[in-house]
Amino acid sequence: MPQTTGWIVLANTDRVTVLMIKLVMPMKRRPGMTIPEFREYYETRHRLIGEKYLKGYASKYMRRFTRPTTDRDGQLRDPEYDVFLEIWYPDQATMEACGKALGTPEARQEIREDEEKLFDMRFMRSYLVDESVSVLD
Repeated sequence: MPQTTGWIVLANTDRVTVLMIKLVMPMKRRPGMTIPEFREYYETRHRLIGEKYLKGYASKYMRRFTRPTTDRDGQLRDPEYDVFLEIWYPDQATMEACGKALGTPEARQEIREDEEKLFDMRFMRSYLVDESVSVLD
């Protein structure tokens, strides 16, 4: 998929494709932490660290918190992941510059120390994603 320097929408009659650079990170709360404790800590503390380092680089910084629902077999289970973090970048160069800023010893230490208070580090993952959106009108 080509990288862009902004938002581009390609459309035809049945779908719209948005080209951007989007990083998604599914994450699990640390053992012993309740869902309400996890969400409260993330939104009142950890989010601020993300904003501090992403400001000036990312176009969007979102957290999509999961809510357990009954599975097809009728069981209510703890979610595999408690949040899906999304970071949107306008282009490759900006994403790389952000990576350099996040890679400084000071940033790595601050982020890692706080992550260990919040996340089960065994389940930390990162993915670049491609999206296709269907128009249902």
